[in-house]
Amino acid sequence: MTPTVLVVLGAFLASTVEMVEALTIVLAVGITRGWRSAVIGAAAALATLTVIVAGLGPALTQVPLGALRVVVGAVLLVFGLQWLRKAILRAAGIRARHDEDAIFAREVDEARQTARDTRARLDWYAFTLAFKGVLLEGLEVALIVVTFGSTGGHLGLAAAGAAGAFVVVASVGAFVHAPLSRVPENSLKFAVGIMLTSFGVFYGAEGTGIGWPGSDLALLGVIAFFAVVSFGLVAQLRRRAPLGAPGSVPAGG
Repeated sequence: MTPTVLVVLGAFLASTVEMVEALTIVLAVGITRGWRSAVIGAAAALATLTVIVAGLGPALTQVPLGALRVVVGAVLLVFGLQWLRKAILRAAGIRARHDEDAIFAREVDEARQTARDTRARLDWYAFTLAFKGVLLEGLEVALIVVTFGSTGGHLGLAAAGAAGAFVVVASVGAFVHAPLSRVPENSLKFAVGIMLTSFGVFYGAEGTGIGWPGSDLALLGVIAFFAVVSFGLVAQLRRRAPLGAPGSVPAGG
């Protein structure tokens, strides 16, 4: 039961982070250039991602379970350590925190200054920017969903977690028509980084034949270990951090 819950939660949180960033781009383009092209671009990207997930999921089930867990563990470690490193540096005050309001303002300014190129009733700048933003952020979600769900036969649950995040983020975005700057994105990235790293170590070790004491319950211990280490690193780095608050960083930073 524990891995099942964590798979859904991990997919939901990781998807929420990426979808907030994608929503910021779509909103900026839609408000300044028109909603039709922005929505069509976002929808085209979602359709592309659906095909990718539908193709990758069944393909991975053909890989021997041991080898699959090693590959999945490596992929999750790459994503997890990347997110966790940035989250630790931000929490320690060394790296600038992610600022959706600043990103939104920058995207709006760029969209206003770019000349219109309308063909087939589409503003191609708006379409391309929305498509690219949703596709790039969504590819990371797709890879996480597929890897999360493939090893334990939980692909449907991982996809459900991602779908839930999409419904929540899209609904709030459609209602407020503003970047979701109040979403604690930096804290979410910290939590997701710990979870992805923990899953990576857990699955990778199982793939090499290592048996965990307590079986699946050992995953909770791995998560607790990385949480303690991460917060310890934050405490150490804060004592060394230079004075002064860092500025904002671009999307994906």
